[in-house]
Amino acid sequence: MSARCNAGAGVSRRASFVSLGAWMAAPGLWLGAAPLAHAGGQLEEPLMDSVRTALSSAVLQQAPPEPEFASTEARLGYLHWMTAMSERLRKRKPDLEVRRDFLQTVWYESKRAGLDVSLVLGLIQVESAFRKFAISSVGARGYMQVMPFWTRVIGDGDPGKLFHMQTNLRFGCVILRHYLERERGDLFLALGRYNGSRGRDPYPNAVFAAQRHWIYNGAGSTGA
Repeated sequence: MSARCNAGAGVSRRASFVSLGAWMAAPGLWLGAAPLAHAGGQLEEPLMDSVRTALSSAVLQQAPPEPEFASTEARLGYLHWMTAMSERLRKRKPDLEVRRDFLQTVWYESKRAGLDVSLVLGLIQVESAFRKFAISSVGARGYMQVMPFWTRVIGDGDPGKLFHMQTNLRFGCVILRHYLERERGDLFLALGRYNGSRGRDPYPNAVFAAQRHWIYNGAGSTGA
């Protein structure tokens, strides 16, 4: 069953949002070789049993990335956003259907985790340059450069699934939400933790800079 998402929802740099228990994931398959990415990676750390259980539930509970809307106005807002983002992403993903599926999934998983969609797109740009099969020098995988240990900690233990689009985006958004809650809503520190560089400026600043290109200000917006 699809989750109902609010097209106007967002996240600020210093605000906390939905709880881990509110989320829901779909496992998938992967294929192909992977170009190298140069972003950092999350650090493995002990998790409380309750946190591990909540994260596992958020990742493993299946839900297709089909958004539902409370009103016609909300749906029209989403369609306008999709049109604008599709144009901005066209050079990186020339195929219209691939572009549409990617953006729909990013939108769905971002909203589901209570994250600003422009932030997630900025993070993907910095982490993998929108390359589905990217691998970093430390082994992080896919669009959101998820470290393989997460599939053992909160998944089924198959790191190959991190090359599946929705699985990768689901893991990435759930992990970023977890870090945001750990840092009590401090997005700067949460991004640093996501990258394995907590407390240092370069990575959060790079994500914030990339995010500006993906901010949507309404119909007719062309972005930065």
